[in-house]
Amino acid sequence: MNQRLLVRLPDVSLGLVLVVTLLFFKLTHEGLYDLDDYLYAHHAHDLATGTYRPLPDPQHLLHDPLRERLMIFGPVAGLFRLLGINIISATLWPLLCTLGCSVLIWLLYRRRAPVVAAGAVLLLGLHYFTLNLSTYLYPDNILMFWCLAGVAALLTGRRPAQQRPMLWGSGFAVLSFAALLCKETVVFYLPFYLGLLAWDTGRRQHGRFWVAALLAGGSLLAAYLAYYQVLTHDPLYRYRIIEQTNAFMSDGNYTQGNAAALTARVTWQPLAFFVGTGMGVLLALAASLVGGRATTAATADATETDAAFWLALAVSTVAFYWWGSTSLTHYNPVSLQARMVTPLLPPLAVAAGFGLQRLWRTGRGNWFVGGALLLAAAYLHSSGSVLYGLLGVLFVGLMLAGKHLPGRLQPGTAGRAGLLLLAVAGALLVRPVYFMRKPTVSSHFEQRRIMQSHLSAPGRGVVFVDDFLLRNYDFHYGFQVPAGLRFRRYFARDSVQRIPGEPTWLLLNRSTLTNEELTRKLIRYSADSVLTWFPRRHLVAQEGKVELYRVEY
Repeated sequence: MNQRLLVRLPDVSLGLVLVVTLLFFKLTHEGLYDLDDYLYAHHAHDLATGTYRPLPDPQHLLHDPLRERLMIFGPVAGLFRLLGINIISATLWPLLCTLGCSVLIWLLYRRRAPVVAAGAVLLLGLHYFTLNLSTYLYPDNILMFWCLAGVAALLTGRRPAQQRPMLWGSGFAVLSFAALLCKETVVFYLPFYLGLLAWDTGRRQHGRFWVAALLAGGSLLAAYLAYYQVLTHDPLYRYRIIEQTNAFMSDGNYTQGNAAALTARVTWQPLAFFVGTGMGVLLALAASLVGGRATTAATADATETDAAFWLALAVSTVAFYWWGSTSLTHYNPVSLQARMVTPLLPPLAVAAGFGLQRLWRTGRGNWFVGGALLLAAAYLHSSGSVLYGLLGVLFVGLMLAGKHLPGRLQPGTAGRAGLLLLAVAGALLVRPVYFMRKPTVSSHFEQRRIMQSHLSAPGRGVVFVDDFLLRNYDFHYGFQVPAGLRFRRYFARDSVQRIPGEPTWLLLNRSTLTNEELTRKLIRYSADSVLTWFPRRHLVAQEGKVELYRVEY
């Protein structure tokens, strides 16, 4: 075994993930995605300019739990002060948290278990939705970082040789509280934490760690509740806002608006969803740890306990997502969306890394993993099958080849580890590379350049825009729109009162008008239709698929 090559594998894997993540961020960035990232950016601007007021709506008409997620927009406010307000400074924080997750895994296992570190870094960092969510100001990858940091502190603080358990216990509480300030779905980890506390209490282990964690966590939580008591006269204000949001969105939930789909949601749909999002690889590799030792007796080491830790956490978080509820007043399962499962990804990825290590060391489990992946490929029968098909063929092929492989590719060798990691990286890269080569679907940067060049101070007039841009046009001006400009939707063309001598502009973004995610609900008109509504026009500027016209009346 070439030990020198083995210890370099985590470094190579981390380097690849860092490069791919940065390239993906640069080549696929689409600007603002929806209303949520616009609101986070607006809260960050308010905080940066000293106008943020964490006060409740006096009439209780607004349902905005986003305002309470300070760890999402707080750091962004600092970036706005440092770099100015633009889409890059707005999404730099989720990008850093995404990269931070891979770095944390690398730090945990690069020396203790190099194959685990390399495999987990690749499985998490090259997962398509990990990369995709790094380009948007959404809480999910940020939450994932703080959850993983908290779990890392929990794992490290409970190790037998730990000399400073109280420091790590306090750190665990602080990091978990930071996750709470990101998003409420940190609760996915709560059953595991409580179960581990009960286990350690019963065995009278790690008492100093847990005492420090409970004292620090209790103090932070008491201060947090006192903050809301002073601010709103209701220490449970954040919880009530969440329940108000659930009530506001009840038409789309499973118990009222979609009760007929509830049975499917709590039985087979989550598994189909996991397979469809590419998480089937993580599930299959993690599941290969069940029913057997992660290592052989000859190679057993301290990481076996870690494997059980991550597998238990993965099972607990998956179960909570599968059967948990977003509300305490009625049963409403978590929606099946890719961005909702980011807390599940780190424990699944690390558990899968241990599964990969087991396959590498012993060669056992190739039939199970390969067969499961080929079944997933057959089930999808789509472009998503490529990931499962490639890896399924590899694992089954390794099992069939057996001892006919050269010695340098036998189980336990550096060559075998390199082959497995290379195959995992190659299969995972197929989808991200495809999207990196695709043209933009938003033309955000082209639109911003036109607005800054032709629709900035001292410009004036009425600007007719699409319904998507109407919701967030002030972001393009750093939330300080020139006083002489008025933005209106296309349909208001006949109702806007015009001032004599005031110019009229038509801003047309063909990418927005053909974006399938927008045309399903928000955008119900084509570029050709819009142009017929403004027949007397002449082109002033064009950047790619974005056009600016001067309209005459």
